[in-house]
This record gives sequence, structure tokens and C-alpha cells, in this order.
Amino acid sequence: MIKQEQELKNFVPRRMSTDTLNIKEFLDRDEKKDMLRFLTAGSVDDGKSTLIGRLMFDSKKLYEDHLSALIRDSKRVGHAGEEIDYALLLDGLKAEREQGITIDVAYRYFSTNKRKFIIADTPGHEQYTRNMVTGASTANLAIILTDATKGVVTQTKRHTFIVSLLGIKHIVLAVNKMDLVDYDEGIFDKISNDYKRFITQLNVPDVECIPISALKGDNVVDISDKMKWYHGKSMMEYLETVHVSSDHNFDDLRFPVQYVLRPDRDFRGFSGRIASGVIKTGDEVMVLPSMKKSLVKSITTCEGKREYAFPPQSVTITLKDEIDISRGEMIIHPDNVPKIDRHFESMLVWMDETMMDLSKTFYIKHNTNTSRARIDIVQYKIDVNTLKRQKKDKFVLNDIGRVVITTNKPLFFDPYRRNRNTGSFILIDPVTHNTCAVGMILDKRASDKLPSRITDIDREKIRRGKSLISTEQRIRRNRHKGSTIWITGLHGSGKNDLAYTLEKQLFDIGASVVLLDGSTVRSGLSRELDYSPADRAEHLRRVAHIARILNDQGIITVCSFISPNDNMRNQIREIIGGERFILIYMDEDIDYCRANKPDLYEQADNGLISNIPGVDIEYEAPAKADFIINHKNIESSILKIVHAVYPE
Repeated sequence: MIKQEQELKNFVPRRMSTDTLNIKEFLDRDEKKDMLRFLTAGSVDDGKSTLIGRLMFDSKKLYEDHLSALIRDSKRVGHAGEEIDYALLLDGLKAEREQGITIDVAYRYFSTNKRKFIIADTPGHEQYTRNMVTGASTANLAIILTDATKGVVTQTKRHTFIVSLLGIKHIVLAVNKMDLVDYDEGIFDKISNDYKRFITQLNVPDVECIPISALKGDNVVDISDKMKWYHGKSMMEYLETVHVSSDHNFDDLRFPVQYVLRPDRDFRGFSGRIASGVIKTGDEVMVLPSMKKSLVKSITTCEGKREYAFPPQSVTITLKDEIDISRGEMIIHPDNVPKIDRHFESMLVWMDETMMDLSKTFYIKHNTNTSRARIDIVQYKIDVNTLKRQKKDKFVLNDIGRVVITTNKPLFFDPYRRNRNTGSFILIDPVTHNTCAVGMILDKRASDKLPSRITDIDREKIRRGKSLISTEQRIRRNRHKGSTIWITGLHGSGKNDLAYTLEKQLFDIGASVVLLDGSTVRSGLSRELDYSPADRAEHLRRVAHIARILNDQGIITVCSFISPNDNMRNQIREIIGGERFILIYMDEDIDYCRANKPDLYEQADNGLISNIPGVDIEYEAPAKADFIINHKNIESSILKIVHAVYPE
């Protein structure tokens, strides 16, 4: 029989007598309790889940059905021998219970008479670093557990570094399993001193060391009589009394606007959560990025109007002046402006299973603001086990290091050390929408100090006017190569009908396609040219160069021009390149063409217009065309032409 089963049977939750405190007073007092968010971290089997389970058990905040399940599961799948396995209160995944480890972050809520708690039990394995970062992102305090039989190990240092990186200011080193070392004071002192020597390298202002036995309950809720040499607080007492409210930044007003509230035409409020600072009715405020100023007219919370508000309250603010404000903008005090920039340095934790790609553009989510961003350069990676910097070009899953980031539009931010809310962001893959990374902003980066992403080879290409994007890269992106479909024929032969039909067909199947025809080009690029043979040749030369440029960019160009003789057409082929030039001849006789455009030919016959091929100048049919088409076979020919330029 489990040793503590009798203790469970005698388990009586702490209750307040309704004789001394009525329900309303109790609820009011409970509502006013502050909240402490903390996480546990440490090596595998250091007892993180057991500690949290013991805290919940000994503080008598468990329901009877949880207790019954705990007894049953401890016998069936427990890893504590004859003891109750308190870790089962948190290890909910099947794999966690089978292996006796934590894999995912487990969140639990409980409260005492003094404070409310949200606990994040984070995994200890190095491969689950991103899970730990998730749990630490909102925590005020971290409990780092270490095994008294092992002391300060690599995992202890790694988790401490990550906790300090994420700006957590309070750390408790819980030296667990003191029962296995006979509660030896010397062992505890050695581990504490080793840890304090290490943590002096990091910026953590508050460090506390507590000897405990999570399994036995020593110094967890009550001070243990087995360690009379210890004169500090128990774990629960410390958690109930540690001061964290001053961790909020009350100096710098940062109010990112999340939503513009318009319940009726007479009310226009700006809703969001106060990231930092204090805002009062009557305060002068300024809106970023417009820099417009106004006075605070009212502050409303879910409980009604307030004279002032502070973090992390969610409020709706109205202003005395009508100012255009949208989601993603920020309300601040005019004399306290955050950094406004597109370039900044950041510590980055890579969370995607896909390797970092510096050529990719990401979405960056910063407070209520979303923009596009790129990673300019990876400055270094940190070996979280030794804290040494390593040169690395790209990050893989769980890598942590320093990078330079540029966004499409300016962000309003503070360094993460000063303001966790305005100094943090996430990067999102634009295709998969996975969260690729979380970042902590260090400071802005001067634009003249941005690293150049141009190599010597690229500089030489630029000097010669050669694109940095290869033809193969364009083909992979577009799924086709750049080519020109040149359609020749008399006026009225159906050139334009074919050209526009081809453009639509190619566009519908995903091709990058542009259409050029005589009337469009002559209305702009060739507007000063007439229809004389010399000007016609110059007009077609210009079109050929445009087509070549578009082809160089991987674009299919459909051109509809009479180009009346082989000499002109051969010059066009030479400019564009014979390997990507497809010539189509619309083979229709003059009578068919006259029937299609009677007004044009009538004017030519009457001498009102000149230089019309087939009337007053000769039209020379191509000696060798890739496709010869007329109105009878046009439908079947279109598919062949499409396949010639877009094989997929």
C-alpha cells in the first residue's frame, strides 16, 4: 500500500468559515490577490513535476477526484516506488507517463490565501528548448531544480541562461532530493556557491537557493525539521511573498492599439492592453507614427470608467480630438518616445524544424503590429551549454544567437531588458504560417552599419549589368523559361484575337505573361513614330528590346505586330535570341482581312492612309514560321503553342 495513502484519506482542503467571513468578502478578497506566473526547469528526473504536484498537494488545493486518480495512477504507472508520484498531476501525455519525463509545457493554476499562481512545468531535454521558451515567455519567476546528488550540471546552466535571456528577474535554485544525501548542509552550500559563481555572468538581480525534497515534502510548503541548519523560507512561503509587481515598467507609456471600438456614431474608442507605463485622464498623449497629440478624455475597463490605468490592464481610451488611429499604432507620452526604426539587433531563438533561410522574407508580429521582415545576417550562435559564441551562417531548431533584422515598415520598440512587451516579437513563415522564431530586441542598428549582403561575385555581376538571379532560379520559380511569341500577319488576319486568347490561357495555368501589341506600344513608347518603313523598323526594334528584357526576367511575352518582311523579323529574332523566339504566321488572304477590317482598307483604297501592307506596300509571308495558323485551325493550334512555352 502506498505510504501516504492514509495521509490522502485525512486530506482536508483549507476552507474559510462563513461564520467569520461572508461569501462576498471572500470573493472580493480573492479578486484582489495578485498573480504570480512561474516556471520550473531543470534536467530530466530532477523532480520538476513532482515539486509542483507536491506544492498543490501540501497546500490542500486539490479536488477529491484528483486525489483518487492520483492514488490509482501512482499504483499503476507511478515512478516513485511506494511513494505517491506527484508528477502525475502534471504529466498528462501518454509518452510522459510512460517515460516519466516532461515533453510539452504543462500549465496548472492554483491559489493560496495570499496569492494566485499559474505554473508552467517545462521539459528538461535539450531537444525541447523551444517548449521551455514558450513557458518562460510570460513568467515572472523561474524555479531551476538541480539534483543534490549531481550538483550544478550543464542543463542547469543552460536553463539559467535561457531564463536570463528572456528577462526573468527572479530565480530560485531548488536543490532537490536532499533526502538522498542525508540532508547534508555541506553539499547544499557547495551547490549554492557553484551556482552563484556561474550566475554572476548573467544579469539576474534576485537569486534564492532553497534545499528541498519534493517527494518527501521537506521545505516545500512547511519548513522541515530535518534541515534545522536552514534558516530561510520554504518554497511556498517564498512564492507567496516574493515581490514582482515592481517588475512591470511603470515609467514608459506604451499602449499598442488593438482595436478601434465604434459601438455607435457618438463613441470612438481605442482598445488594447497597456504594455507599460501609467495613463491618466487628462494626460497629453501622442500617437505613433502620425505624431498627432491630444488629451485623454476617458479610460474605460470592463468594470467601468477609471481615472488611471496601468499594465497589464486591458482598457478602452477616448481622446478629446478626432485623430485617425488604426490597429498597430501606439499611444505614448510625448516626452517619452520609444525607438522607431526598421533595423535592429536581436537575440533570436529558432523554433522551426526547417533550417533558417536568409533569402526568405518573414512576417514579423510585434505587439499589435504586423510587417514583413528579413534576417540580414547571423552574427553568432551561442552554445547554451558553455555560453561560448560560435560563428554560424544559419540556425536550426533550438539554436539561439544574435541577428540583425530589417522590417518593411518602422516598428515602435524598446530594448527587451527595459520593456519585455515592446522588446519582443515573433517571426512567422509566410507559406506555412508556422512560428519560426521568437526574438528579444537588443537595440536599433544604424543603417550605415548594416552588413552588406552583396558578395564580391555579386558586385562583379552588378558591374556588368547581370542579374543576381539565375535563369535556373527563375525557371524553378515560374515553372517556365522566358520566351517571346511573335505573331505576324496582315491587318484583320486575327493577330490580336490570337494574342489575347494566348495571354488568358497562359495566365490561367499560372504562367507569368505580358502582352504587347501595336496600338498599345505606339500610344506611348513609339508615339513620335509614323508608319514609314524607317519608323516602322525603329518601332519594332524597341518592341524587340522590351521583349528581351521581359524574357530575361523569366516572363513570357506575347507580341502582335505586322512586321511585314523577313528582314525585320530576323533582326527581331537576333535581338531576342533565337532559342526563345517563336514565330507565328496568321495565314489569311487579303479578302478575309478586308472583310474583318473594311473601314481600314476602304481608307487605304481611297488614299486617306498609307503604308498599309497588302495595299500600297508589300507584305512578305515568313519563309519559315514555327506555327502557321488560320481561322479554321486556331483552336487546336492554341494548345500546341501553350505547350511549347509552358511544358507543364
